[in-house]
Amino acid sequence: MAVARASPLGGKDGGRILTHGRRALGARQIVGVLAADGVALEILPKIDVPGADSSSGYGQIRQRLVHMLGVALDLDIAAGAMTELSWQKETMLEILIGLFARKLADEVRKGMPRRYLAHEDDLTAVRGQLDITRQFTNLIARPDRLACRYDDLSPDIVLNQIMKAAVERLVRVSTSVENQRRLRELAFFYDISSVLPSVLAWDNLTLDRTNSRWRELVELARLLLGDRFQNTSSGATRGFSLTFDTSRLFEAYVARQLKKALAGTDLTVHPQGGRLYCLEEAETGTGRFMTKPDILVKRRGVVELIIDTKWKRVARQMDDPKRGVSQSDIYQMVAYGQLYDCTDLLLLYPHHAELGSTVGVFGAHRITGTARLLRGATLGLHGDCKVELGALATIRPSSGPQSHQRPTSSDPQQNAD
Repeated sequence: MAVARASPLGGKDGGRILTHGRRALGARQIVGVLAADGVALEILPKIDVPGADSSSGYGQIRQRLVHMLGVALDLDIAAGAMTELSWQKETMLEILIGLFARKLADEVRKGMPRRYLAHEDDLTAVRGQLDITRQFTNLIARPDRLACRYDDLSPDIVLNQIMKAAVERLVRVSTSVENQRRLRELAFFYDISSVLPSVLAWDNLTLDRTNSRWRELVELARLLLGDRFQNTSSGATRGFSLTFDTSRLFEAYVARQLKKALAGTDLTVHPQGGRLYCLEEAETGTGRFMTKPDILVKRRGVVELIIDTKWKRVARQMDDPKRGVSQSDIYQMVAYGQLYDCTDLLLLYPHHAELGSTVGVFGAHRITGTARLLRGATLGLHGDCKVELGALATIRPSSGPQSHQRPTSSDPQQNAD
């Protein structure tokens, strides 16, 4: 619990990650690993796989979670010599560390990147250019020294400093003998300045054609050092956390897959787009209450579809006519439709086994008094879902005749009655 409290994702007393019940700990919408004093707690998402409560089931869940991370970051991070046994034995943290260490070792063997860095030094012979001003001021009494300015090809650059910071952090965290061996071998090669992760000069990092092969490793290092979807922490609290907000991860996964599905069409995908205000000050026109729909799909600048992703389990219709859809989610989508003048709205959930084998739209409802249609759909998390997402985005549903009748009890928006 102490490590959960130390994580910014933990909220008050770590309650967003763990809840302390009378007899057990409960996990929230955060997954990942909490480690302290040689003990690790792994929190896995609720993803339906065969034998979910067995070691092989846990391995499949880890594989799918790594797949989602890879898609969201546009990385091939699931590639490598991962055996079936490794997925079953290792925690998510050790799996990601192992992937990073193997990829980094492969790149280091090809040669570390270097750049020319500007230097100023007092030498006994001229190197580069003579700094006249410094020579006749600082060194006026030192005729045996020459003030030189020169460029030197050096490995002590931001890219290598990031890699070294990741290696130094992970070698203290990993408990895997194999990962420890790889990381210690890598540390031997990085004879450059050590920079704390908190002060790494990410903004000064430049990836171009000469070092573009390092892009995936940079993103993996950013992930493991705590800058994408999660928080890594280790400060005063004796522990380490690598935690992911599943709602944000699912949203990023869907957005990336949808971009791939709609590539080559006239539809464009805009994650966290829009940013229109719900209200304006009557006198000044100042906007209040900014909106940020999860995903906007546009055609030539016009919003064609609004998608709101929800990491929740929808119910079977026989169990709940409203399918467990939240009243607040319905209100939010109605507001989005009005504000962005969009007739096609979609609530998207992860699919699970209790819903049967059919993936896709499970319900469509017209918003009373309008031509706007709100659909609910599920998305399978196994394999490639680009085809499913492409169909959801490109098929324009018919809203049918307009009517002002009261919604029936099967409508998900009728939660307040």
